Amino acid sequence: MTQPRLSTFEFDVVTVDAQGQETHRTRGQAQFFTEDLGIGVGLDMVLVPGGAFVMGGPQREAKSSYEEEPQHPVTVPPFFMGKYAVTQEQWCAVSEWPKVNHDLDPNGSHFKGVKRPVEKVTWYGAVEFCERLSRKTGQEYRLPSEAEWEYACRAGTTTPFHFGETLTTDLANYCGSDFHKELGWSGTYGQGPEGVFQDQTTDVGSFPPNAFGLYDMHGNVSEWCLDHCHNNYQGAPTNGSAWVTGGYSDYRVFRGGLWLSPPRYCRSAYRSWTRPDYAHYGLGFRVVCTAA
Repeated sequence: MTQPRLSTFEFDVVTVDAQGQETHRTRGQAQFFTEDLGIGVGLDMVLVPGGAFVMGGPQREAKSSYEEEPQHPVTVPPFFMGKYAVTQEQWCAVSEWPKVNHDLDPNGSHFKGVKRPVEKVTWYGAVEFCERLSRKTGQEYRLPSEAEWEYACRAGTTTPFHFGETLTTDLANYCGSDFHKELGWSGTYGQGPEGVFQDQTTDVGSFPPNAFGLYDMHGNVSEWCLDHCHNNYQGAPTNGSAWVTGGYSDYRVFRGGLWLSPPRYCRSAYRSWTRPDYAHYGLGFRVVCTAA
């Protein structure tokens, strides 16, 4: 694989305190390349530097669960990841390319908008998108492993969110009100403030990115990963690869929370799973490819 020509972009990285007040704003930069999908549509792929991190949620973290344990060290090689979740215009462009195994509905999303993330995508549909992209470009595109996703989301942080100890609706699209009060779900996290509930997806890139230059890793749409479902991390790989042995092979993991989620389900460590043929108007994906 030929290393693509990289460009650099700059962005602000925001950190908040336990009350959700901004404490730091620093200037970050990252490298990326743009995959040309035709009809004026591009796919920005950001270089995520390799490194080591501790995966999972500590028991002391509010709302952490058994499924996020035990915490364990993981070393992740460098890779490229979509700057945003795949958008509807990107999905539509690729849906016109030759089929590999599955048809792709170009207009299947519930919330319409070319810059909004595509949703109501099954795991099979997300894999099909990656396979078509790989055939067309000669790059090997795929879904991220769970370890790659969490490493990319955290971007060097160890707090519940890459923004800090809490989350606010100025920073991400999630249910920041007590809309889910009857379920016992709170629109706040820790000492953070109550916010708004937009009740829909928003255009990608509407909120600040993390230190790797990746947008919307908390909320908006949940994102499919390659991994099979496992009840916890006992025996999980430590090299960043997808965990596709053992466990429940009829289920696939997704990460990140969605526009409908309370903040507890948008934490960096939160994980969930469902059947790979399931489609929901809060379930999308982003792609990765190997760095040469």
